[in-house]
Amino acid sequence: MAINLAPGTFTPRPRRASRTRMALAQGRIEAKLMLRHGEQLLLNLIIPVVILVAAARLPLPGSETGARLEHLVPVVFAVAASSAGFTGQAIALAFDRRYGALKRTGASGVPAWTIISGKILGVLAMVAVQIVVLGATALALGWRVSVAGTIFGGLTLLLGVACFTALGLLMGGTLSSELVLALANLLWLVLVGVLGWVTYSGHLTDAGWLNAVPTVALAGALTQAFQLTLDSGAWLALCAWVVAAVAAAARWFRFDG
Repeated sequence: MAINLAPGTFTPRPRRASRTRMALAQGRIEAKLMLRHGEQLLLNLIIPVVILVAAARLPLPGSETGARLEHLVPVVFAVAASSAGFTGQAIALAFDRRYGALKRTGASGVPAWTIISGKILGVLAMVAVQIVVLGATALALGWRVSVAGTIFGGLTLLLGVACFTALGLLMGGTLSSELVLALANLLWLVLVGVLGWVTYSGHLTDAGWLNAVPTVALAGALTQAFQLTLDSGAWLALCAWVVAAVAAAARWFRFDG
């Protein structure tokens, strides 16, 4: 004899959450971890703000503050994006693998793509905070940009964040935590050092083959984007890094250390 039960008789109704809810939940966790981590805040926010304020206030003969900020702000945004997307993610991911956090998360039934998308959302949350803090600081120092330039610059910054995040996921997902800890910080210093040298030499917007360095490409592309100009060489270089890093990460990424 069949028994007809009204909908909702047996509650709760356990089932897997939707893809969107899983990704947002994982992203919320990753964002909280990044924003509560003192070392991450130092690297991603405090150091870029100090660089921006110090460089803007240095008395340089023959250079007005507004003209300096026009080139300085994109450079600082490039440094901040490389810190959040590359160094921070590579180190955090490598130690998550070492301590088995990724394996335990995967064993709970969370798909691998959810973990990766959550980390990407965490980086985007940090970048949003960087945009607010660094943008407000730059405006307070006298930097000015049009609304259209802000939108184009934001799109360019997202491409740069995608580039550095893909590189961070590649390194953190393939190498040992000890090697990543040393190599990520060393590479960050090299990337920032090359960017500083190119900026000081005055060739940021016509870097040529030096656009192969992601920080140089992003800073140059941002400088032009804020003035509503497309730096095709820098954009091509960033897109090439994104494609190469994503393909390599898809091939060699490991969830155990």
